[in-house]
Amino acid sequence: MSNDSYFQKKLEPIKVAKQKPISQLLKEMGRTAYQGRKLGEAVDIWEKMLKEKDIVIALGFAGSMSTAGQWTIINWLIENRFIDVLVSTGANVSEDIVDAMGFGYWQGSHMANDEQLLSDDVNRYYDVYGKETDYRKMEEIVTDYVMTCSEEYQYTSAEFLHGLGKYLSTKNIPAISTIAAKHNVPIFSPAMVDSAYGETFLLAKNQGHNVHIDSVKEFDQFIQIGTKTKDVGVVYVGGGVPKDFTQLIAISVSPMTEDKGVQGRQGGLRKSLQEYYYPHKYAIQITTDSPQWGGLSGCTLEEAISWGKINSQSDTRAVCYCDATIALPLICHALSERVTEKRNGPDMSWIFKDLPKT
Repeated sequence: MSNDSYFQKKLEPIKVAKQKPISQLLKEMGRTAYQGRKLGEAVDIWEKMLKEKDIVIALGFAGSMSTAGQWTIINWLIENRFIDVLVSTGANVSEDIVDAMGFGYWQGSHMANDEQLLSDDVNRYYDVYGKETDYRKMEEIVTDYVMTCSEEYQYTSAEFLHGLGKYLSTKNIPAISTIAAKHNVPIFSPAMVDSAYGETFLLAKNQGHNVHIDSVKEFDQFIQIGTKTKDVGVVYVGGGVPKDFTQLIAISVSPMTEDKGVQGRQGGLRKSLQEYYYPHKYAIQITTDSPQWGGLSGCTLEEAISWGKINSQSDTRAVCYCDATIALPLICHALSERVTEKRNGPDMSWIFKDLPKT
């Protein structure tokens, strides 16, 4: 390799200027180093995704970000169709309802006396406080919706949350599910019972009303997304179930089609199994987890190449090791300045076509 090949892009120091747009700052950070560079690259890659003509953009949303004031950013991403599918923990799409109902959360301290907080019915989310009474009011309104659901129908989480969004809309509660339902953006929450939703199902059951969530039907419905698009782009805020579930679009299409592949999609074929795979064309991950422990949350996008889940082109992926409460607002504000044309996004309404009327 020639010495000159190492010196193609010169690092450019950042110069401070008054009233510099965030998008410009992120562009300049992308010409520096370390995680500042990765943050700038993440904006560039997301912008590329938005300019594609036939692509589904999926956002994996892990943790408890809504209690940290991030849920309104997700609403903005949905409203502008900067994402087409949301895959979330149950926490993120239930705890936002508390704030959307007008109760809110409070800045606290991670050094608080937790025994005293328990005595005072205060829940702590690191340095955020929430009232247990507000949480229960949220559960009660969700339970009211559960009581309207059909006992005979087998719901996927996307169908259930779409109906919830429509229900909350009648109450003028602008939660994530409300905005998603308005724009026909599906929300999949494959581990939704690991949240307030599990309790609402039990509260409804106590009243003699049983609702059924079909995880097999849900997976089938989710993987079908990979058969109805040319490409997929993914953004992962954290890891966990939302990330792993979303990654499977790339490789689980093959068993769905009995290894016949998807007409019109360019992918690969595993020689030993004759199994098709369709790597995500673009991928962004914002994480604080490390890869050396072997968990999916810290797994690098490069490792995912070996599974056929991520495109091997280096300029279509970025991993930024950063707290999401820092990275997500900066990235989205930069996108709001750069992307001015309205994106329509693919039609996802087919996911809700069989929903019973409530």
